[in-house]
Amino acid sequence: MSKIIINKKIKRFNKTILVPGDKSLSIRWVLFASLASGISKAKNLLRSTDVIAAINAIRKLGIKVTTHKNETKIYGKGLNGYRYKKDLKINAQNSGTLGRLILGILIDTPYPIKILGDKSLSKRDFRRVTDPLSKFGAKFKLKKNQNLPLTISGSSKLNSIKYFENKGSAQCKSSVIFGAMKAEGTTIIKAKKSRNHTELLCKYLGLPVLVKSKNDYDEINIQKIKKIKTLNYNIPSDISSSAFFIGLTVLSPNSKMTIKNVNINPSRTGIITILRRMGVSIDCKNEKIYKGEKKANIIIRSTNKLKAIDCPSKFNSGAIDEFLIIFLIAAKANGVSFFRNLNELNQKESPRLKWAQKILNKMGIKTIVKKNSIKIFGNPKLNINKEIVIKNYLKDHRVFMTSVIAALSFGGRWIIHDKDSINSSFPNFLKVIKKLKK
Repeated sequence: MSKIIINKKIKRFNKTILVPGDKSLSIRWVLFASLASGISKAKNLLRSTDVIAAINAIRKLGIKVTTHKNETKIYGKGLNGYRYKKDLKINAQNSGTLGRLILGILIDTPYPIKILGDKSLSKRDFRRVTDPLSKFGAKFKLKKNQNLPLTISGSSKLNSIKYFENKGSAQCKSSVIFGAMKAEGTTIIKAKKSRNHTELLCKYLGLPVLVKSKNDYDEINIQKIKKIKTLNYNIPSDISSSAFFIGLTVLSPNSKMTIKNVNINPSRTGIITILRRMGVSIDCKNEKIYKGEKKANIIIRSTNKLKAIDCPSKFNSGAIDEFLIIFLIAAKANGVSFFRNLNELNQKESPRLKWAQKILNKMGIKTIVKKNSIKIFGNPKLNINKEIVIKNYLKDHRVFMTSVIAALSFGGRWIIHDKDSINSSFPNFLKVIKKLKK
């Protein structure tokens, strides 16, 4: 059955959980390891459809991958080790990270390669990546001049470029970094602040990628790379997957949760900053730096005194994947919360700002949505006593999981379709939920 029915609130809990490996790091490890010279090993690699799509992509390019129990090995053949074939097709499935980043790696392909995606990914804008990559010398043909499927034709003579990334998109920035690794000279990127996993991995691997941090942007200088060393990685847990359990704890009476070994990269912790401003108790314990990334155990306690927030836009990029759960928490806050400049929220698997409005309105929460902003009129006494159906949301995994948390927190009878959507980022989500109920 592809739908689930939830008709009971969750009872108070005090639990310690572990969520799967970080999706952004898992996909980046697969790509870096495929370009490395030698065998790279990873533990706690996320086994979601997005990551499996990345593994299938490098296999099509002639890279051997093996998995035994919790360890994955990738047998890298070096920066120029891909085996290109005629009429090659790579399916990125639902993964914008894979679909965009791999284009930067493929800009020297001698044969045209077709990149495909699922229904959701095929609606997303790829010109934001192909425009800068074409300046290196690669050529692209896109459906409707913007969407997948697209065809990339590489160039054997790649020139360095100057690129201004003004959207705060880590995918665009990372794709250009990968392209710059194969181009002559020094590529200079001026990038609005966004996730910096790619840059941190480059630094850890000792690659000639220099980041100068300014107030509003980063300047990144990339020189042509000769060799990438192997990368053995025990991947920390995903803060975006943890966000749903952070939200459930905040909204459940007298509850507490510890989430272990979570990646708390400062470019990803917007949800923690925002919720602390709303009066939530969140502590990060046992902080450590692991191969450039910060990780910790996150401890959350529920509260019945949630404050509304006028959220500064500077927090947006650090919370872009967590806004649906933040909006859900704002629904129970005392007062009107305001979130603005959310352009990138509708560049995700579904138009998430619209879906936030739909879910909140179905719950009985008043909202005012303009093009890129939302006002949420919180109701601290909200208790749902009706049936709510969630479907036709382009199988956006975060819409599904947010709906589950809403059902467990606010009551009512929820019928939530397309439960297989979680396979793209958190396949065992419902199993973890089940353990909390015991």
